[in-house]
Amino acid sequence: MGQGKTDDNIYKKLGEERITVNSENILAPSILAADFGRLGEQVQTVAQAGAEYIHIDVMDGMFVPSISFGMPVIAGIRSFTDKVFDVHMMVEEPGRYAADMKEAGADLLCVHQEACRHLDRTIHQIRDLGMKAGVALNPATPLDTLEYILPEVDMVLLMSVNPGFGGQKFIPYTLEKIRRLRSMIQEKGLSADIEVDGGVGPGNIQEVLEAGANIVVAGSAVFKGDAAENVRRMLELSK
Repeated sequence: MGQGKTDDNIYKKLGEERITVNSENILAPSILAADFGRLGEQVQTVAQAGAEYIHIDVMDGMFVPSISFGMPVIAGIRSFTDKVFDVHMMVEEPGRYAADMKEAGADLLCVHQEACRHLDRTIHQIRDLGMKAGVALNPATPLDTLEYILPEVDMVLLMSVNPGFGGQKFIPYTLEKIRRLRSMIQEKGLSADIEVDGGVGPGNIQEVLEAGANIVVAGSAVFKGDAAENVRRMLELSK
């Protein structure tokens, strides 16, 4: 159903700078944990239950050991919902695929700082294509690497597990990293979203949000069991 929400619902422009305007916490179910035999149906289920983002992990078998979704799968499920397709590129030099991801239906393209030789170029390439641009950091990557690019991005994704596999346990020191990033954003007068990905569920979602995140990725916590009920529970805990 097209490219999801209209630009006005995702961000507004002040001069040349994009300012995100999300006023509520957002749940982004990760379809890496979904039933691949019913992928479109499960995307529709979590969207109807209230999830605003659909988190799609793209893995190339090089940046991370696993291989997952590509453009044909993203294009294939695009018609099942108009929610934001939040595409997480765990791929070496992801700028090579930015235009194809846009065509497949991505609304937000998030690339790893560790995977981009020319991060500034890649971020502007994404934005020039009309998508929101995000940058992701692995757990041990310092926040200092974002100092100059932070004003240029719509979102920062902090990995709270080592990327490549679902079902891992949340790394505790990530909480302090979230707090520090939120402080950096506020000190610079920016409005970038903070997304956290890995090991988040009913037992720690409130702690993650209180640390400063406003977008939470959840895979097993959503798709293990009744996906619709799990979404509703996580959203209730997010208030």
